[in-house]
Amino acid sequence: MEETVNEKSFKAWSWPVGQCLKEYKVKLDKGLSTYDVDKQREIYGWNELQKEKGKPLWRLVLEQFDDMLVKILLLAAFISLILAYLHGNETGESGFEAYVEPFVIVLILIVNAIVGVWQESNAEKALEALKEMQCDSGKVLRDGHLVPDLPARELVPGDIVELRVGDKVPADMRVAVLKTSTLRIEQSSLTGEAMPVMKGTNAIFMDDCELQAKENMVFAGTTVVNGSCFCIVVNTGMCTEIGKIQTQIHEASLEESDTPLKKKLDEFGNKLTTAIGLVCLTVWIINYKYFLTWELENGWPSNFQFSFERCTYYFKIAVALAVAAIPEGLPAVITTCLALGTRKMAQKNAIVRKLPSVETLGCTTVICSDKTGTLTTNQMSVTEFLTLGVAEICAICNDAGISCDGRAFKATGLPTEAALKVLVEKMGVPDTKVRNKIRDSQLVANYLIDRNTVKLGGCEWWKKRSKKVATLEFDRVRKSMGVIVREHNGHNRLLVKGAVESLLERSSHVQLADGSVVPLDEPCRQLLLLRHLDMSSKGLRCLGLAYKDELGELSDYYTENHPAHKKLQDPSCYSSIESDLVFVGVVGLRDPPRKEVPKAMEDCRGAGIKVMVITGDNKSTAEAICQEIGLFSEGENLQGRSFTGKEFMALSSSQQIEILSEPGGKVFSRAEPRHKQDIVRMLKEMGEIVAMTGDGVNDAPALKLANIGIAMGVTGTEVAKEASDMVLADDNFSTIVSAVAEGRSIYNNMKAFIRYMISSNVGEVISIFLTAALGIPECMIPVQLLWVNLVTDGPPATALGFNPADVDIMRKPPRRSNDPLINSWVLFRYMVIGSYVGIATVGIFILWYTQPSFLGINLVGDGHTLIELSKLRNWGECSSWSNFTATPFTVGSGRLITFVDPCDYFSAGKVKAMTLSLSVLVAIEMFNSLNALSEDNSLIRMPPWRNPWLLVAMSVSFGLHCLILYVPFLADLFGVIPLSLNEWLLVILVSAPVILIDEVLKFFGRRRRLRTKVKKA
Repeated sequence: MEETVNEKSFKAWSWPVGQCLKEYKVKLDKGLSTYDVDKQREIYGWNELQKEKGKPLWRLVLEQFDDMLVKILLLAAFISLILAYLHGNETGESGFEAYVEPFVIVLILIVNAIVGVWQESNAEKALEALKEMQCDSGKVLRDGHLVPDLPARELVPGDIVELRVGDKVPADMRVAVLKTSTLRIEQSSLTGEAMPVMKGTNAIFMDDCELQAKENMVFAGTTVVNGSCFCIVVNTGMCTEIGKIQTQIHEASLEESDTPLKKKLDEFGNKLTTAIGLVCLTVWIINYKYFLTWELENGWPSNFQFSFERCTYYFKIAVALAVAAIPEGLPAVITTCLALGTRKMAQKNAIVRKLPSVETLGCTTVICSDKTGTLTTNQMSVTEFLTLGVAEICAICNDAGISCDGRAFKATGLPTEAALKVLVEKMGVPDTKVRNKIRDSQLVANYLIDRNTVKLGGCEWWKKRSKKVATLEFDRVRKSMGVIVREHNGHNRLLVKGAVESLLERSSHVQLADGSVVPLDEPCRQLLLLRHLDMSSKGLRCLGLAYKDELGELSDYYTENHPAHKKLQDPSCYSSIESDLVFVGVVGLRDPPRKEVPKAMEDCRGAGIKVMVITGDNKSTAEAICQEIGLFSEGENLQGRSFTGKEFMALSSSQQIEILSEPGGKVFSRAEPRHKQDIVRMLKEMGEIVAMTGDGVNDAPALKLANIGIAMGVTGTEVAKEASDMVLADDNFSTIVSAVAEGRSIYNNMKAFIRYMISSNVGEVISIFLTAALGIPECMIPVQLLWVNLVTDGPPATALGFNPADVDIMRKPPRRSNDPLINSWVLFRYMVIGSYVGIATVGIFILWYTQPSFLGINLVGDGHTLIELSKLRNWGECSSWSNFTATPFTVGSGRLITFVDPCDYFSAGKVKAMTLSLSVLVAIEMFNSLNALSEDNSLIRMPPWRNPWLLVAMSVSFGLHCLILYVPFLADLFGVIPLSLNEWLLVILVSAPVILIDEVLKFFGRRRRLRTKVKKA
């Protein structure tokens, strides 16, 4: 608490250095004493980021089971285990087969829990990456002595720290004294500024000051790229800017919400739980007479008789119902489909870090994008200039380097300076002979295997012609930099570049296009300023260029031994040296938009996705780029569409929501990290699904807060990448749009296999319900249902994830996050399909017991006993039937099924009927997977070969089913037997009509959708 109070009351940037030293009772040449350090540490603690207490492993594991479907499965496994144990005690058997079902269910739940724990433990990696940015040690003045490697965690407010080139800043500090003429800090990862920032010692008299404007402060985690200084430590640990970001990341992670799919699956799980409960209860009510009987005496029930064995039997049926109703394979199939989706996206330069985000992308309604590097190339280039006499200045008054890395050119140094060098190459050199030689060497370079030796001919020519002898470094007062060069004729010349207004003030002459020099009068100056204003309004960054030939005492300067060298060591003399200049021209630079972005913007518009550009750049540049990429049309009135971060935050809450709700693009310039977070939070509260791009440490909280955080792979920091859900390998906006299209396609395919699996489960539930309602022996045992749900259903469901995307997928509006996974019409369709599945599986079971033939196929060739349906429905009373016998019958390859007790005909003797039921269920589900190829399109329009993987998957599932039928060990484990060719024919004939039924339902579905469209029109 004390830290926060101190931070609020002591705004170091607005205080002079002397007052800051007085605040900490410290002297610049002495530093803090050991006593003062201990005292300060008691108040402020150690200079380190707090380690948030992570959830213990046991709690993470328990949380994975806090899901309704999982709880039902867990209960089913527990009950199955008890029943298997009781059955083993009764019969004296304790075989592995009895425990297969609970064992498999528990195994699935353990695997799901492991995946869940692994995903959660990865969630806080961003905080770990943030800690890695901290400095390890620093050069600190203590008790009048310089400690060269003091551990950074031991720093306290008031410490005097020395910084040099390459040092990482160990805490937030106030610059006290510059040891060099300039100090530049690379703080782009923290503030988003593209270039190293000049720092000084002057106080900034503003209380509410944004980070970029604190020009006398250096921040923890940033790097010194030029100069050296002494600083006063102001904030340490969690009070530093990087500490605040950690707090924001942690708070944002607490605000993380479930993905739309997870919400839908949870909702589905709750509804399914209710349905399972009702069905189980109904089954018990229907069959109570089998385990509970009584007599009526004087209208009152008495002599109650309860059969624990029969009660247990119907309890087992209820457990089987639960197992049948829950699509156990669904989590595995969803994970597989999402994993396949991530592979597809990786091929398109979108690397997905968190699997669920693949699906969330599909319902993205707003993309909040950065400008630099995402919408633009992040490569400055000259697009406009006045006069042509600029090549020498651009080539030599320049510290940038350009090298060839394989086939691509890469710039080092400031992007603006690199762009000037490229301009020199495009302009060529005045010497015709040399120009031709350069052109020839460039043509040859195209055919070289090793292009690392390729040089910039134009710049090299100017460098040889004019040798640099001294540099006048840039400062904020004169807003320019200059170099003194020794020309080929032996004379010195001053070349200057800087702010146009500043150079015009110090220029007395101007060079015309023909090379002649004339005095610079006021009308000419105003004309040049007007032209500069015109270029700036187009979003160009303008640089003025000038030179000076008459250098007085510096005209023969060559080495440090020269008498005038002292003048060059004093930056206060630079303005007088750079006076009486000859103004050469203006160069307009900009970071051009990527060529793919306008098409991507058009796709977003067609897909109903709003794009909002949030950038730290100035307003005019941001607006110019947004008009060029097609976010705004040419000449469009941008009132209500373009705001600075401060302007937008100054509006009332209702005005902000109104602006964000309006259709069309928006641009927010001069935005700070907190502005990004506030905008994302507002959009989420409005029900939007937000994708947010970012690359700096400062973007990490907003990335964590967004539904989809997208980090830049090339320019992004590790902190941003760890906080994100997806990383762009090419930093390109159009990749996001491609990923959204892929996400939509994946969601459609997931809907297809979810519908398929659920319709299959509905069929299983209805078959068990019919079994219980009719009172016949159970057609399938739980372990068989588990096999169908996990193994035979798995391959077709996974293969549906390979369905080709609709051609108009990016011409439809994004689905609403509250759209149901299964609407009322689809539910009705699958209730009809499920009813047929139930009737077919139970029907073939009854047919085998009661009918000699069906559709001309002989059913009694194996010699089994036929009985009446009424006897089958009352099979529990078998022991009271007189003269009932069951003849032995053959199965598979001549194996004989015999009975010691005739009543075993309804338990051990049902093995073939049960195998027929199971085979019909598997066959129907294979045919049903063809129905799931398209929600509404007929198989004539969407034939199976459009997705060859589905045909392969169907073959695999049939193969797996045959495996358990024809391998003796597996057949015993699953309680099945081999089928004959005749019996397989019967299975196919009973199963195939499911395609016809769904084709009829699809036809009515298309008619219904057409009527809705006509009504809307």
